[in-house]
Amino acid sequence: MDHFLQGPHWADVQRALGRTVHEQAGEGWRYLAVEESNPAGKLLYVPYGPLAESVAAFDAALASLTSLARSCGAVFIRLEPVSAGFTAAEAGTVLGSRGLRPAPANLQPELSWIVDLDRDFKDVLADMKPVNRNLYRNIHKKGVSFRSSQDPAEIPVLLEFLHQTAARNGFKPQSDEYLAQVAKSLMPAGAATLFIAELEGTPIAAALAYDSADTRTYAHAALDDTHRKLSAGIPLLVTLMADAKEKGLAHVDLWGVAPADQPDHKWAGFTAFKKSFGGREVAYPGTWDLPVKKLRYGAYQSARKAVQLLKALRSKLRK
Repeated sequence: MDHFLQGPHWADVQRALGRTVHEQAGEGWRYLAVEESNPAGKLLYVPYGPLAESVAAFDAALASLTSLARSCGAVFIRLEPVSAGFTAAEAGTVLGSRGLRPAPANLQPELSWIVDLDRDFKDVLADMKPVNRNLYRNIHKKGVSFRSSQDPAEIPVLLEFLHQTAARNGFKPQSDEYLAQVAKSLMPAGAATLFIAELEGTPIAAALAYDSADTRTYAHAALDDTHRKLSAGIPLLVTLMADAKEKGLAHVDLWGVAPADQPDHKWAGFTAFKKSFGGREVAYPGTWDLPVKKLRYGAYQSARKAVQLLKALRSKLRK
C-alpha cells in the first residue's frame, strides 16, 4: 500500500507551510523527509516512511537518509517504516540491529483500519453492519443528499463542524490555517476531496479524504450537532468509499484505531465506529529514532527522562 504522507503532493503541502523537504529514491526505495526541530536540535522526520520493497532496499534508504542528515546537520532521523520489507512483529529485531531506538511516542497511529475495495462493492457493503447499509440506501428519503468538492473555498464547511465537535468533546483540532493550506495545496491537484452531506441543500456533515496512488485515507470528519440523530456521517463515509471504488483505488484507510485489549482507550468510541464498516486491522512498526550525532542525542534523551522523573515526583508530592 502506498501512503499519501510519502507522496509528492504532501511534499507540496509541507513546502507551502514553509518547511524544507527532501525527496530521494533509488532501486526499490524512496522517501520524503521533512526538516524539523526539537530540543535536541534539527531532525529529519520521515512520516510513514521510508518505503522499501525489501530489507536490502530499506538499508539503502537508511544509508541515504544518514548521509542527508549529516549534510544538513540533523541530530537524528525519526522514521516510521510502514512498508519496508519486514512486518511490525519483526521491527524490533530489524530496526534495533541497525541502531534505531523506539521514539518517546508514536507520531502517527501504530494501528490502522483498512477496508479493501478490490472486489464488487456489494461485497464491501455486505461486510458492514446492517444499520450502515440501510442508512446508505435509505437516508435520501429524509431529504439528505451527498456531493463531493475539490474547491478549497469550501473547506470552511468542515472547519465549522470540527469546531463544534472540539467544543463538545474537549479536544484541540488542527488549526484552521493548517487545514486551509492543506486544502489549497491538495484539492486542486485532485489529491484531496471534501465530501459533504446536505439536508435539503444545507450542509450537515463533511469529511476530507486524501488520495495516494492506490489508497484513500479518511482524514478529518465532523457533523452538525443539530442533526446528529440523522447519523449522516455513516452514509457519508460509505459514499466516500463508493467514490474511491469508482476511481479505481484499492483501499480506504480509516486511520488510527485503539488496540482491541484496551476498551478504555481514548480512541475506543471512534474505533467501534470505524470497525462497523468491515475491514481489517493493520499494525505498523511505530515511530523510531536513528541517532546521527550520538552524544547530542543521548544528552537530549537523558534530559527528557530527567524532566519526566521530576514531573512524576511533583505529582506524587501533590497527592
